[in-house]
Amino acid sequence: MNKLHTVYGGKTVIITGHTGFKGSWLSIWLTLLGAKVIGISNAVPTARSNFSASNVPAFIEDHRLDIRDINGISKIIEARQPDFIFHLAAQALVRPSYESPFETLSVNALGSAAVLEALRCSATEKKVVAVMITSDKAYDNLEWKWGYRETDSLGGKDPYSASKGMAELAIRSYTDSFFDKVMPNVSVGITRAGNVIGGGDWALDRIVPDCVNAWSMDERVSIRSPLATRPWQHVLEPLSGYLALGAELVANPALNGEAYNFGPNSNQNHSVSHLIDEMAKHWDKVRWIDDSNNSNAVHEAGLLKLNCDKALFDLKWKPTLDFKGTVQLTIEWYKEYYQNIGADMHDFTVSQILSYVDNAEKLQIDWALND
Repeated sequence: MNKLHTVYGGKTVIITGHTGFKGSWLSIWLTLLGAKVIGISNAVPTARSNFSASNVPAFIEDHRLDIRDINGISKIIEARQPDFIFHLAAQALVRPSYESPFETLSVNALGSAAVLEALRCSATEKKVVAVMITSDKAYDNLEWKWGYRETDSLGGKDPYSASKGMAELAIRSYTDSFFDKVMPNVSVGITRAGNVIGGGDWALDRIVPDCVNAWSMDERVSIRSPLATRPWQHVLEPLSGYLALGAELVANPALNGEAYNFGPNSNQNHSVSHLIDEMAKHWDKVRWIDDSNNSNAVHEAGLLKLNCDKALFDLKWKPTLDFKGTVQLTIEWYKEYYQNIGADMHDFTVSQILSYVDNAEKLQIDWALND
């Protein structure tokens, strides 16, 4: 039994955004750890999803609410008395943020505030740890060649980035005004991560879903930024960080209000074209075209990477997978799915989580070690 089992086993955990890509993986992982998972989302965000493919509703308590519904969230908190809250619910895409900027700002900023307001107003006196997930896009991106630290300026030149910066301000105000003094039983952690890939993501305008969708039909995919570089990481990497942070907040309340970056090693910066080349090693008939001259393309940063030294120092967290392992784990999931359309992916998803945990234990990463 590793440290995460000790912390989360038998505990009640609320996950907002549990129907989404990261939220569905986190739901499955926490059920494996023996937690009772309660999900809050307004809908399943895509027609195909890991939430449906891996049959997540069969293993959790599933609620449909707008994340801005303070009263509805308060009722669930009061009824279920959670030990942990992981807030992932968000409008998570750049292009829709240009099409509906006010909605993006409202969901991401006010939605984060609503979760904390619901917690503030709820009748709970037990210890609660709230891990608030924002994004690496919260930083004021100057396209530095070095990684952003948690103390660097927040900002945002586009609606999506601005919404994440605004969410961080709301989280900070609640933490400093209420959860540090008025409600010391509540501890809050903030996480920032980006460029997450993995099986079960079918969101629009994401490189891996775009590719596997096209290739599964033997079609050519259009790539709008083949030279853009990103610090790619598998979905289980930041999730392990979120879980490690939640566990540490139980043991060390002095970390209340601290923010942490979760990303790959600094040398794991690869271009989109390199990512496609690596995917091609695991998928037949890979075809793509350079669509970088498309006039409909929205602004995207050429480079954004994170410095994760603070997570290493405070949480003893570090990434488990290298670039090749990240891509292989991702493509193997999609191959299994497309070769067995309609089959239940739950056991395969679980097998990937267990394999990841086993790799982390072999690398002597702290959260994966026996307690």
